[in-house]
Amino acid sequence: MNKFLELALAGVQQLVPYVPGKPVEELQRELGLSEVIKLASNENPLGTGTKVAAAIQATLPELTRYPDGSGFALKTALSDKLAVLPEQITLGNGSSEILELVMRTFVTPEHEIVFSQHAFALYPILTQAVGATARVVPAKDFGHDLTAMLAAVTDKTRVVFIANPNNPTGTLLAADALEQFVSALPSRVLCVLDEAYHEFVAPAVRTESLHWPQRYPNLIVTRTFSKAYGLAGLRIGYGVSSLEVADLLNRVRQPFNSNMLALAAAEAALGDTEYLAETLAANNAGMAQLTAAFKILDLPWIPSSGNFVSVDMKQAAMPLYQALLQKGVIVRPVANYEMPNHLRVSIGTERENRIFIDALTQVLQGV
Repeated sequence: MNKFLELALAGVQQLVPYVPGKPVEELQRELGLSEVIKLASNENPLGTGTKVAAAIQATLPELTRYPDGSGFALKTALSDKLAVLPEQITLGNGSSEILELVMRTFVTPEHEIVFSQHAFALYPILTQAVGATARVVPAKDFGHDLTAMLAAVTDKTRVVFIANPNNPTGTLLAADALEQFVSALPSRVLCVLDEAYHEFVAPAVRTESLHWPQRYPNLIVTRTFSKAYGLAGLRIGYGVSSLEVADLLNRVRQPFNSNMLALAAAEAALGDTEYLAETLAANNAGMAQLTAAFKILDLPWIPSSGNFVSVDMKQAAMPLYQALLQKGVIVRPVANYEMPNHLRVSIGTERENRIFIDALTQVLQGV
């Protein structure tokens, strides 16, 4: 029994920590495997880009100094690329910190938070941590039911979370339907549009939402460098909002929340268009490779606009997950998202995808 439990906030006492994907090193130690393929955490499989590596190397001699607490250079680069004002940008330790800043800035235990079933696991964690009430809206075809979510908004609602594309389902909302939803929200309700996988969306259906805060000041758009830009290990992301909201978020934000290497790497990654193009090409090819295999194996999958795909195993997925671990392949069970028959598989390299497909085929055949 934790003797400090009664001292913690009420929401924290019942909180279950977020469980990340199983580390490669841990599985190697447990099973004595020389090679492990990790397709569990939606990471970029291409490795560090050359421009990012050079930027990190150039920054190393300055590590005895504090980073620029305002992130001026990165904000300027983001402003130029995204055509938003630097003052609209809030930098975070990953985009997940922006989500937390919103909750710490605006939410009290008297408030309600609306989000969808099967949505990102951090939303209920953040809600419970601040003692607010979660209103979870049943999903529609594994995605957000915007009509039902709007109906769930009450006088107590303070924040609505929307992930587009959604994790772990990969479902995508149409831009017109999404903007209609945002426009219908009361001005006192903040809408957080979580676009961690934005870059993977096909250009023809991509939502260009960064200018929406000019029309809807209660909207906050969050994005990250962890996925398409390959900087998951450095934890750097950002939010774009109205000037008024950004001002408040930056009052709560710690002054050195983005470290020096992350700031330099993100600025370099933002300008590395070749790396991003290679990432998207590899993701498209990998998605086709995996879904073609699922079709052969007669396994339904949820069409995904991210760098992952959730496949229906048509049986309890946990035993299959464990069997894949024995073969040195890490994927992600998503029973905690109320999807007990699904496994979420991140897109890897062609070789990694092939190893997973071979292992999955053997597991399904009982080999």
